[in-house]
Amino acid sequence: MDDERKTEKRRTRRNYSMIFRFIQIIMAMVIVFFLSFFITIVIKAPHPIDYIKSEYFDDKSTDKIIDDYEKEKKNTNKTKEIESNKNQSTDKNKIDEKKSLSEKIGDEKKHFDGSTISGKIDRIDNIKQAVAEKIRDRKNYLTLDEIPRSLRQAIIAVEDSKFYTHKGYDIFGIARATVTNVEAGQIEEGGSTITQQLVKNLFLTQDKSFTRKFEELFLAMSMEKNFTKDQILELYLNTIYFGSGYYGIYDAAIGYFGVEPKDLTTAESAMLAGLPNAPSLYSPYVNFMLAKKRQLIVIDAMVKSKILTSLDAEKAKIETIKLANE
Repeated sequence: MDDERKTEKRRTRRNYSMIFRFIQIIMAMVIVFFLSFFITIVIKAPHPIDYIKSEYFDDKSTDKIIDDYEKEKKNTNKTKEIESNKNQSTDKNKIDEKKSLSEKIGDEKKHFDGSTISGKIDRIDNIKQAVAEKIRDRKNYLTLDEIPRSLRQAIIAVEDSKFYTHKGYDIFGIARATVTNVEAGQIEEGGSTITQQLVKNLFLTQDKSFTRKFEELFLAMSMEKNFTKDQILELYLNTIYFGSGYYGIYDAAIGYFGVEPKDLTTAESAMLAGLPNAPSLYSPYVNFMLAKKRQLIVIDAMVKSKILTSLDAEKAKIETIKLANE
């Protein structure tokens, strides 16, 4: 009889434990949703509900999203050029377009102490100068038009398919990561966008704490306010770590394949696009088979996003990859 009572008590405690965990998960999701909703209102969205519908329930392909964004940008730029460049020559315009982002930001030098609260806030408020400080002396910096479209599309497809439509953070990505982290009792999944990965790579440590995630979020919001999507993508591709000691797409393309980014094949671009997720693990010099498996995931993501046709994807999958140092 006593054994039956003990068994019943254990069963009851186990049931309560499961219910409590379920409530924790629901509460975390609700908190994340309302926090994200509030941030949406504060930033740029005059109509948050319409914004969320268009962001997360529109079935546009990545390729179409990029095309729409570029068309809108061209129309806006065309109007600005007519108003502000009437007295400038065509040659001067072309020179300005080729300037690297670090030159456009300006020459003012300022040091930001990220170890103090005031320094962190100052960095968020003066994000342009903070970025300039980090990239000013970076070698082999490429402008976005010097990086092949197929590579840009591959990165977006596998790392952040909503890059051109979100405001620096992904509500559902954060919620999904929150559920995973609550279940694990620690930070295991980030749910980071390309913008968040960029600020983490430029300014933060790899420490997985809630405090760092909040700082990352505010830095990402500041980036979105002060830089265009193309500028953010350009910065990301020039600063992200690709493994085996290669930072930036130029060094990675030369280091892995012995060619400049503009000469990369679709298969090579897909392999490079798969590396930032876990560069030390997926580097083809460390483990070629893992790099190949990751490449296949990237190619499938490109097909899903309608960047590649099934035929082109199959060709890329069977293309022989020749590494520069082998």
